This record gives sequence, C-alpha cells and structure tokens, in this order.
Amino acid sequence: QVQLVESGGGLVQAGGSLRLSCAASGRTLSSYVMHWFRQAPGKEREFVAAINWSGRRTYYVSSVKGRFTISRDNAKNTVYLQMNSLKPEDTAVYYCAAHPDSGGYTYTPQSWGQGTQVTVSS
Repeated sequence: QVQLVESGGGLVQAGGSLRLSCAASGRTLSSYVMHWFRQAPGKEREFVAAINWSGRRTYYVSSVKGRFTISRDNAKNTVYLQMNSLKPEDTAVYYCAAHPDSGGYTYTPQSWGQGTQVTVSS
C-alpha cells in the first residue's frame, strides 16, 4: 500500500488561500487516482476533488469548483490542492487518498493520509 502524508493546513482568514500537499511513499503514484476529502466537525466525510493518473482529468464537488484546483507531480510523487477564496464553511480536516486508477474516482479509496486541519476565520 502507499503511505500518504498531508501538509500545508493552517489558519487563514476568509478570502485567503492555502496550498495543501500530499507526499507519497511506498509506491509510485503514477498509477493511482488521487483524491482530497474533508470532514468538518459533526459532519460526514465529503469528497472534494480527484485527479486521474495523468492529470488530464479532474473532478470537483460543486461547492469548490472555480476556487480549488487539484494537481499532481508524478515525478515528485506529490499531489496538491490549491484553495483560493476560502470560506468559513471550508473549515475541516482535509485528507488525501489514493486508489488504483481504473477510470473515474471513488468514495472509498484504498489508502488514506492522516489529515491536515484547515481553519478559515470570518
């Protein structure tokens, strides 16, 4: 299995930006579809974005379209989530997840990171 470690979370004011990173070890990410999920206090975990193995296909939940951008660098075995125009409702623990790429994305990826906290103040 691939091991994933997120970084880049923190406290930011509404309207600000953060860039999350997800570094992988144990396996090369080039054959995996990579995901970002988030979980706010008292809420279920929510799909945020995904990117296929080549980076040519991306998927987003409607609430982040136009504000968040998922990207990957397979040479660095790293996936990113650029978050702009952040809102207080984006406050959550953000998780990186990986699943073997068989087309599309999944709500039940095989491998998960430990999460990184993002807090957006109003």
